Amino acid sequence: MHVKTFKGSDAQAALAKVKAELGEDAIILNTKTVRTGGVRCCEITAALDPAAKAAAKPSPARSARESGGPMLPDENPADWACEWRQIKDQLMALVKPQMNMEELSPRQRVAIKYLEREEVDTQVLLRVFLDLKADPDRPILPVLESCAPTCGFESKKWPQRFHIFAGPHGAGKTSCLIRLALREKSQRPKARVCVVAADQGGQGKGRLVLRHYADLSCLAYREAGSFEEMQEVLKEASRFDMVFIDLPGLSGKAVLSEHLADLGLADGRDMAAHLVVAPYFCASQYAEIARRYASPLVKSLIWTKLDEACSFGALLNLARLTELPVSALSYGSGLKNSIAPAKSDMLWRLIFKHTLPGGCAELAA
Repeated sequence: MHVKTFKGSDAQAALAKVKAELGEDAIILNTKTVRTGGVRCCEITAALDPAAKAAAKPSPARSARESGGPMLPDENPADWACEWRQIKDQLMALVKPQMNMEELSPRQRVAIKYLEREEVDTQVLLRVFLDLKADPDRPILPVLESCAPTCGFESKKWPQRFHIFAGPHGAGKTSCLIRLALREKSQRPKARVCVVAADQGGQGKGRLVLRHYADLSCLAYREAGSFEEMQEVLKEASRFDMVFIDLPGLSGKAVLSEHLADLGLADGRDMAAHLVVAPYFCASQYAEIARRYASPLVKSLIWTKLDEACSFGALLNLARLTELPVSALSYGSGLKNSIAPAKSDMLWRLIFKHTLPGGCAELAA
């Protein structure tokens, strides 16, 4: 691991030097104020993320595959990623005591403490701490917005024709898809909307639910669990304004990028995928979800089953892991008025007040 110390006139200047030399994947180990020649400056100790460096540099085995040369043994990237996560967790445990809360204003300290109670992970807290420390008068919400941005799911913001809904089993993908399709139909009655069940073999319960509501709501319905069937859907795309594709949860060691390629959806033309998750998984599960569902085609996070959660720190934690904006917030058991395009104020009312987007405050602690 490459560790180096950087100095700047303030925290932002020092962080700029860190990013310029070590890149966006650098991890902050320590930050403190020092005096150099009688002048106060900020000193940051940072380490280079070897996982990011390894990802940027093709392995010998990969180079051999691409060049048609002999195959070479290669490390298991999943094992390496898991080991690096453990190293970062240990480093963060060392860093956390160095966060001197007395350097923040009282209201900033209260916000940090609340985020800790909401189970926001240390890396997010450290980023928030450094941003607030650089300006004691800075409000916390703009800082949090940079950690978890939003881009509400509306046709004017998401002009792609195809929208793919992916996520783990039981996350509520099918219900979320139906809610968004019905909302789009309500907002634009003349819009031509098609819903597609993409479970292979057509045996999933979600397929029956999807077909039922498509029939009731005058939505076009297709089944496309194979490459050939999906190509037929793609061919008739010009007939529809929006096509919502419901992918089944991944099984075994499957990853989303391979599954999309198997269905002929890998090129991503006029497509956006959305990762649908619920807020009650543990940290290791979110890390595995972020790994298996990583794809250039995935453009946003959609949070479901918000009314079933006890805390909402996961909204910030997964945003850090995936670097994706939140596009929709779903809650309740009904299909009407139970999903909302995400907005920053909704996110913060949910995290700090446990108030659902619909205005209900029954989740408040």
